[in-house]
Amino acid sequence: MSEPREVALRVDGLYKDFLLPHEQKNSIKEKILHPGKSGVEHLHALKDINLEVKRGEFFGIVGRNGSGKSTLLKIIGGIYEPTRGKVIVNGTLTPFIELGIGFSPNLTGRENVFLNGAILGLSRKEVKKLYPEIVAFAELERFMDQKLKNYSSGMQVRLAFSIAMQAHNDILLIDEVLAVGDANFQRKCFQVFNDIKKEGTKTVIFVTHDMGAVQKFCDRAMMIQDSEILKVGNPREIALFYEVANAKAEAKSAGSSARPENPVVKLNSMRFNGGTKDSHSIHLKDTIVIDVDFTVREETPIQVNLFLVTPDGRYLAGINTTKDLKKYTPKPGKHTITCKLPASQLTKGMYRVNAALYTYSELYSSEMPELIDILDTTYGADTPEFKIMEDGPNTSGEFNMQGAWSDE
Repeated sequence: MSEPREVALRVDGLYKDFLLPHEQKNSIKEKILHPGKSGVEHLHALKDINLEVKRGEFFGIVGRNGSGKSTLLKIIGGIYEPTRGKVIVNGTLTPFIELGIGFSPNLTGRENVFLNGAILGLSRKEVKKLYPEIVAFAELERFMDQKLKNYSSGMQVRLAFSIAMQAHNDILLIDEVLAVGDANFQRKCFQVFNDIKKEGTKTVIFVTHDMGAVQKFCDRAMMIQDSEILKVGNPREIALFYEVANAKAEAKSAGSSARPENPVVKLNSMRFNGGTKDSHSIHLKDTIVIDVDFTVREETPIQVNLFLVTPDGRYLAGINTTKDLKKYTPKPGKHTITCKLPASQLTKGMYRVNAALYTYSELYSSEMPELIDILDTTYGADTPEFKIMEDGPNTSGEFNMQGAWSDE
């Protein structure tokens, strides 16, 4: 058995708060009349983040805008100080986080190459040797003697990325800033990612909204929602979960009409244990049988997903048909598909099951499945709830962990 890879990065109990002023008290009268109004809001940008990334791992971080993912990257990169908790970095960092960091707008592109190279730990001799390669990769040969303030944002990204890739550092932090580049430059960046993965010598922490890139490059991924870690795991699972969260958020802002209209495969309903009178009261010895009814209008390969959530909608776990039914392509007409789950996996309490249909894609394909239809309370669907009636032995939390103890 191979030895576990050395830890490149560990984040322990990390919190980050920001103070947001909302009003200014410019007179003594205002301060006397409104003494209790500080005009400052505490924004909890990150809450209890715990994370470990192995050396040589390509690790993705996803989440909707405002979730806290870029704040986390900036704390790892030393741009922000945490409010609480700590970050342990075993190695040197190259942060490619925010456009303009390490650049001077009043210097030329050529001068900024040498300046930024020095910041990243390269000697002048090394930068001089690498200069032609840096400029060629950035495709900026004609513009290197112009001042940086005259560059477009895309040109600045190309130059910054080209320099950053030459650094000798062990850990590379990359934010969504790559999205500023054009399609051709993004292809070149992704080729660099392929080379990094093949070499396996650098650790990459990659913040992105591109779920195809997450599935293609990442060994593991993490989703942040409302400043907290929602899930860490397989990149495909994280990508699917991100898409569901996106769809739910869009539906919430647009109303229940945001559910796909007239889909090629339509989810109709779900039932527990045949819909019998006692179907919602489940004991640990029971098997939970979930029937999903749907109608196929046009024959297409699909995957059916079930999501176990708390009554208030917090995600707990998910399961889909990809492993057992492979490329599932039901014929036009009405269908029922059944999923059986051992109740012994859960602990006492209430649970809800939501369902979603996606277009099928291979397990490790970079192609992101598309949402076909969804049954979720966000869309006004009355998805079924059930109750686990008793706790399992020697457990706590939301799942019954199965295992054996030994003192040897």
